[in-house]
Amino acid sequence: MEASFDTEESFDDPSYLAPQAPGAVSPARRQIREIKETRITVNCVTFPLPGEGPEQQLLKPNDWSYCDYFWADKKDPQGGACMPGFEILLQKQLKGKQMQKEMSEFVHERIKIEEEYAKNLSKLSLSPLAAQEEGTVGEAWIQLKKSLHDEAEVHLKFSNKLHSEVEKPMLTFRSDHFKKDLKKYDHHIADLRKQLASRYAGVEKARKALADRQKDLEVKTQQLEVKLSNKTEEDIKKARRKSTQAGDDLMRSLDLYNQTQSKWFEEMVTTSMELEKLEVDRIEWIQQHLRQYTTLRHETDMFNQSTIENVDQLLRAVDPAKDRDLWVKEHKTGDVRPIDLDI
Repeated sequence: MEASFDTEESFDDPSYLAPQAPGAVSPARRQIREIKETRITVNCVTFPLPGEGPEQQLLKPNDWSYCDYFWADKKDPQGGACMPGFEILLQKQLKGKQMQKEMSEFVHERIKIEEEYAKNLSKLSLSPLAAQEEGTVGEAWIQLKKSLHDEAEVHLKFSNKLHSEVEKPMLTFRSDHFKKDLKKYDHHIADLRKQLASRYAGVEKARKALADRQKDLEVKTQQLEVKLSNKTEEDIKKARRKSTQAGDDLMRSLDLYNQTQSKWFEEMVTTSMELEKLEVDRIEWIQQHLRQYTTLRHETDMFNQSTIENVDQLLRAVDPAKDRDLWVKEHKTGDVRPIDLDI
């Protein structure tokens, strides 16, 4: 993004002193015009016009990396102020932190459901309903109620592990220092943009000063040529020196602007890559702990299955004939049958 001015040729060229035909463009002005035609400055950031200059290659081809796609400011469709591309990256980080907080809240709600479910299962396991059932059915019934108590313990352990291994890590993954770090990034890049705006204003001021000096030199030269003024060659030389000085000032302003833009460019690449890494870390952290959630859920299913296995075994062992035998043996009143009365 360096300007292609040559001070000697642009601002101290004797050919510039020659009167110009109406509408003609001096060599120096022609160079300035060419620069304007190959570059465009938007919000104090200079970009090449489409099709001008060498083709730019992405810094990280095929990666859709942050460092390649957030250089321009985003226009507000409602007509508000434009948002810098870097600000969009920061908003992504803040949204990610909020999403993680909401995921943690979701898991917390699941924990409350599990705790309440475990409490109700445990309470139901103590119910006296059908406690007097006998035989093999009674044994299966007792085991079924006991399985509720065991299942309650499984769900209580599940809720505890959800808290310690999923909810808490997701909630505390990034502390309050994270927002402070983002603010540091924001202020740093914003300060560079302010410096860039100041440098660009300096360029515009120097550009205007040069144009004024060139116009003054042109007018004085033309007056001398047609002898409309008593201006001397010394006046012309003085005007030329001021024009050259204005050109030098413009070159210094351009140099300062380009240095600042290069610094902003470097910091944008570095910082956007840091934000990109933070986002990768966040997604991998979420993946890890949601996978832990599913692992715990599968374990809960397996434990619940084990609590019901004894019930299944006893239900398969239910035998109406055995129940009848047991009941008869316990409650029989006599096995001698009545006979007819005989007188």
